[in-house]
Amino acid sequence: MIFLTIWPLFALICLGFIMAKSGFPEPGFWPAAERVNYFILFPALLVGSLANAPLGDPAILRLGGAAVTTICIAAAAVYLWRLVSPSPAARFGPTVQGLIRFNTYLGLAITASLAGASGMERAAVVLAVAVPLVNVLSIMALTDRTARRGPFDLGLMMLRNPLILACIAGITLALTGLGLPFGTAQFFTLLAQASLPLGLLCVGAALRPASLRSDSRAIATNGLTRLLAMPVLAAVVGLVFGLGGIEALVLVIFFAIPTAPTAYVLTRQFGGDSTYMAGLVTAQTLAAVLTIPLVLLIYGIG
Repeated sequence: MIFLTIWPLFALICLGFIMAKSGFPEPGFWPAAERVNYFILFPALLVGSLANAPLGDPAILRLGGAAVTTICIAAAAVYLWRLVSPSPAARFGPTVQGLIRFNTYLGLAITASLAGASGMERAAVVLAVAVPLVNVLSIMALTDRTARRGPFDLGLMMLRNPLILACIAGITLALTGLGLPFGTAQFFTLLAQASLPLGLLCVGAALRPASLRSDSRAIATNGLTRLLAMPVLAAVVGLVFGLGGIEALVLVIFFAIPTAPTAYVLTRQFGGDSTYMAGLVTAQTLAAVLTIPLVLLIYGIG
């Protein structure tokens, strides 16, 4: 069941890579498609998933706490390792992002395939708490202490992030009980249906196999930690928080998927080692074809 569920998702990634390499439809299509997805389609998916999510369910609250705890433990561990093996922000930033960020398109696509609408609601909760946290931690890791931005600057950057704004809107609709009235639910559903396929195609188009030629040892170490150790950590944290069923599954899925392609954009924006970051994204995405089914089999799905 796992292979039948997951292989079409990776087939979309491969198709995106082939399309981009062949120049179809044209090079300018992919940046435009990413912007449409990032600013319109994906936020619509988050709003639609969160608007009717059972946020009062204690299991949902524990899921959010478990996601934050897992991210913080991983970030703390890599910061402690930096004390033993110092590295500049240009290298440290990609290392942190390789561990704590996640490919939201792939995570939601797998969750939708395995857990349906209820899984999507819970996945949206994970994103609502994790997206702001991983962005702040990533920026801090990419910025030297002497040039680090203050809380006000970070807050403004977060409020300009369409995914964070979508999470705030969705949570507000859920907590007020408004939901999505007057047919707007169908409008958001139609937008959301286009988000994941287009997102996975864009993931494939962003792969950079040439970046795997350098830093192979660091890339492999980071990738194995992300794809194999992080889901184990998430499962343990989930047990501590008393998670079970769909909540535990969603938590494990989001820490078993590769890092986010947008990490490459952020790394370039802050002057980090973009070649290293591209290698992390590419290697993890390729390796996830094997590691995600393995993790889910060990977890007991399939």
